[in-house]
Amino acid sequence: MEYVALVTLLLVAQYLAFTMLVGAARARSGIEAPAVTGDENFERAYRVQMNTLEQLVLTLPALWLSGQYFNPLVAALLGLAFFLGRVLYRAGYVKDPKKRGPGFGIGFVATLGLLLTALWGVFTAL
Repeated sequence: MEYVALVTLLLVAQYLAFTMLVGAARARSGIEAPAVTGDENFERAYRVQMNTLEQLVLTLPALWLSGQYFNPLVAALLGLAFFLGRVLYRAGYVKDPKKRGPGFGIGFVATLGLLLTALWGVFTAL
């Protein structure tokens, strides 16, 4: 489970980095809180952060359940795939939102894998 914990920390650090990038984009754009519109670059950074948060709500519990009930190494590798998918997602989205698809797809498949392996592991344990 140490690898699962390490990947969890990596995902939390990634989210923190995305949050800090939103703060920097807000400062560059001059958009005052609580506004979240008005500058395309800020809006893209903000959407990356919020989309990542939405995905983490699914991914983190599935990561831990998969690691506990299925296989910690498989769970960690799927979590790492999610991490890499988010890196690609961000790179594509800030360049052109139409280019976010490959990164999203990798993250989605990784999360689906985590959910399915967690489900399999829990049912097997029953």
